Amino acid sequence: MRRAWKSKSASASSPRKDADFAKGARRSPAFSQALTNARLFAKDPEKLRQLFKEAVKKAPTIPREPFKDLWAYFQAMLRLIGAYYRREYRNVPVQSLVTIVGAIIYILNPFDLIPDWIAGLGFADDAVILSFAIRQTRQTLDDFMTWETTSRERNAP
Repeated sequence: MRRAWKSKSASASSPRKDADFAKGARRSPAFSQALTNARLFAKDPEKLRQLFKEAVKKAPTIPREPFKDLWAYFQAMLRLIGAYYRREYRNVPVQSLVTIVGAIIYILNPFDLIPDWIAGLGFADDAVILSFAIRQTRQTLDDFMTWETTSRERNAP
C-alpha cells in the first residue's frame, strides 16, 4: 500500500488540511490580484487577446498531472476567452468571465502562492484555483462547449 508510511492521525487530518489549503489559495493575495486584473481584462479585448496568446503558448509546458480531470475545462476556458475577445461568443456573465480570466492569470503567474518551480508542489495551488473557477463557472463553460459543438455542426459542409 502506498499510504502505509502515513500515521493514522496524519491521514485523518488530511481532508481538513486540503480544505485549509484550498481556502488559503482562494484567499491568497496572488488570487485577489489576479481577480482585480481580470476585471480590467474583461473590459479590454486587446488585453484578453494578449492573455489568450500567452496562455495558449504556455499551456503545453504546464504539467498535466496536478490538473488531471480539470484539463478539458482549462482548455475550454482558453477557447472561451479566445471566442469572447473575437466577439464570436458573448453569452458569458461578467462574473463568470472575471472568474475564468482570473484563474488563467493566476495559472500563468509563476510566483503565486506556491512558486511553480517548486517540484511536486508548484502547481498544486494552481489546480485548486482552477477547480474553484470550474465549480463557479461550470454552467457557463458547459453552455460554451455546447455552442462550440452546435456552431461546428451548422458550419459543416
